[in-house]
Amino acid sequence: MSCGFGEVARIGHLYPSGGLCDHEVQMMAPDGVQFLTTRLPFRDTSIASDKAVIDDLESHAMLLADARVDLIALNCTAAGVVAGPDEINRRVQAATGIRSVTTIQAVMAALAAVNATSIALMTPYRREVVEAETAFFEERGLRIVAEKSAPQTTPFDQGMLHPQRWLELAATLEGPFDALVISCAGVRLAGVIEKLEALVNKPVIASNAALLWYCLKTLNIAQKPKHYGSLLEGAFNA
Repeated sequence: MSCGFGEVARIGHLYPSGGLCDHEVQMMAPDGVQFLTTRLPFRDTSIASDKAVIDDLESHAMLLADARVDLIALNCTAAGVVAGPDEINRRVQAATGIRSVTTIQAVMAALAAVNATSIALMTPYRREVVEAETAFFEERGLRIVAEKSAPQTTPFDQGMLHPQRWLELAATLEGPFDALVISCAGVRLAGVIEKLEALVNKPVIASNAALLWYCLKTLNIAQKPKHYGSLLEGAFNA
């Protein structure tokens, strides 16, 4: 018997306003896990916007608290990089009393779970954001050994990139590397994660899939979504 919507867990989802892919976490989520989305103002993909997206974080998080969610997830990888996951989580939890996670926190946990120390990085980011994220990873002991980007100036344009574009970029990567990170909650990836893993023969850590995996882990939910990559299918112990 299938579970009703939200009967297993309700997860508050803070997501950039111009993004198109907030549906991906719900699409991949197991039966009974419901994501409820509140949008944060975000209209271009600059570092300045990555910082400003959390200016009014508390009021947006409190709207999700009204729905009695079990967990709040801020799903903007770059915002987590530039603002810091610890600070974001502190502010959300202080405002709501509800546990909080971020996408970059999930990505880092996923990389630890797959024992990755060298990574290939693909993004739809401007160069300034790529450089900030590269520095974030390297400061935490990860080596970026290959990097490809399809830079977009707005979150809308990021969401309009065809999933095939990521397969094309992945085909040009040169290794060796331990895992492929595709960073951005605003790109369409769920349907091609398995193809990407077959192409590079390594784990693929995609922002939305990593966030879902980390939310399930945080809430001790045992279900393993199928067809969205080895991380979610439980191939690795965390």
